[in-house]
Amino acid sequence: MTMPSEQKMRAAITARDKAFDGRFFYGVITTGVFCRPSCAARTARPENLRFFPDAESALAAGFTPCKRCRPVDIAPGLSKLVEIARYIESHADERLPLAGLAKQTGLSASRFQRVFKAAFGVSPKAYQDAVRMKRFKTALKEGDDITGAIFSAGFGSISRVYGEEMRNIGMTPKAYRSGGAGETIAYVCRDTALGPMIMAATERGVCFAQFGENMETLLEQLRTEFPKAKLSASPAQHAPELDAWIEALDAHISQGAPRPDLPLDLRGTAFQIKVWRFLLSVREGYVISYGELAARIEKPKAVRAVASACAANRIGVLVPCHRVLRGDGSLGGYRWGLERKRALLDAERSRKTASL
Repeated sequence: MTMPSEQKMRAAITARDKAFDGRFFYGVITTGVFCRPSCAARTARPENLRFFPDAESALAAGFTPCKRCRPVDIAPGLSKLVEIARYIESHADERLPLAGLAKQTGLSASRFQRVFKAAFGVSPKAYQDAVRMKRFKTALKEGDDITGAIFSAGFGSISRVYGEEMRNIGMTPKAYRSGGAGETIAYVCRDTALGPMIMAATERGVCFAQFGENMETLLEQLRTEFPKAKLSASPAQHAPELDAWIEALDAHISQGAPRPDLPLDLRGTAFQIKVWRFLLSVREGYVISYGELAARIEKPKAVRAVASACAANRIGVLVPCHRVLRGDGSLGGYRWGLERKRALLDAERSRKTASL
């Protein structure tokens, strides 16, 4: 069955028309939840809606089922996959053979692997590792020693953490706990349409990108943020990639070029990193409130903590904290000034409008 026209879908949502249940689903980008057309939840703003032909497509796009209208109940098989995902979360520290998980669904191992990946975008194993990594970072911040954190998270071996999964932290566990002491950080400055900007990076990626009134002040801010690190000015011949990165970011800010997808070395508490990583998923031209962000990361009462995490963001624009507004739609705060925040949002809205 083909999806109705967008006009009919929007009308069905407004009317909460049960006749359209199963014909399409809609997601709300500010909450990350998807619903049936008849859902009794408060209607979202039109610009925040996304439409999907089936629940599988909504899940694959990163949306989670609404707890009020329970859209996955329309597809019993999909509901079972959600149960399996919850099972993986609660047993992440155990060995979970693919065949055993598949048996719970009545599917063959190969079929289950394909269906799970289509629904959630990752394999069951990758899903389990993501849960383990989340626990690992939390254990580090709570004071566990590195080896203890590795095994309490369920990895089973030290080598597993120092492999592919390390991309999720952005630095080695030792550096994560010590705040990067003993590292060398290269930096470069540039004048942009929004004023002087400094970018700094470790060997793992950008760890600092900020605006200021002049280059001297920016360099002092960098020293304050990383007092134990060795700072090194970056002539192009020694770090050509850093010069290319700041040039790409300047082109985005000053000329409207696409925002560069650069490697990031995020440094903060487990909660701050969770907020910053979610911000990376907020698309250009869209905004989210502090309350909606807190709900989206499953911490609905942590609105002030979310605001503090945004204020603590060291990597301007690349981690787009400027896309977070107050609940009433006003700008709220911004570490580098409200005029810069307004300019960034206006430019993004203009590019979004031009692309429609």
